[in-house]
Order: sequence, then C-alpha cells, then structure tokens
Amino acid sequence: MSQEIAVVGSPEFTTGFRLAGVRKFENVPDDRKDEELDDAVTRVLDDEEIGIVVMHDDDLDHLSRGVRNEVETSVEPTMVSIGGGAGSGGLREKIKRAIGIDLMDEDEQGDNE
Repeated sequence: MSQEIAVVGSPEFTTGFRLAGVRKFENVPDDRKDEELDDAVTRVLDDEEIGIVVMHDDDLDHLSRGVRNEVETSVEPTMVSIGGGAGSGGLREKIKRAIGIDLMDEDEQGDNE
C-alpha cells in the first residue's frame, strides 16, 4: 500500500504543495494556529493513509507540549519540518529512524573516494 504525503500549515504554505500534487492537507490560518493547529496535526497523525507529514518549522512553536512530543517521536508517519534554517541534519535523522538506514551515508563515502 502506498502512502500519501500530507502538509499542515497556513494556506500560503500548503498551496505550493497542493500545486505539486499533494492531495492531503490541513489549512490553518496564521491567526488561528494557537487554537486549531493541534487538532489539524492530530488528524494527520491518526490518518493511516499518510506516511509523511510536512510542516513549517516555525509552526512547531504553536503546538501544545503533548502534540509536539508526538510529532517529534513519530516514526510513522514521519514528520518533516522545513524552513527556519535548521539544515538537513534533522531530516536525515528522521529518514534514518523511519526506514532504518542512513541513505546519506553512502553518498558521503562516494565523495571521499
């Protein structure tokens, strides 16, 4: 069974992903994030059809402690936050945890030859 990608965030954030073909999304306007973001994230985490959830890094600050803990420890679906200048280290670790191998390790060995 193939799994879907979902995106959660402001309508401005989700639009690009929707145009790229992402069909599952939760729009949460910026002025409603403190009230609605927890519920939106919980819905996508509970959806068995979703394998990857994409959020903007800044939106993590709007999550309650409990939901943020779920996001940070979720293996399936894998939560990926982008933006905020965090770099790829977090993404690398999340992919490694989700699939059990470090895909980037092979690339690094190839660069050293």
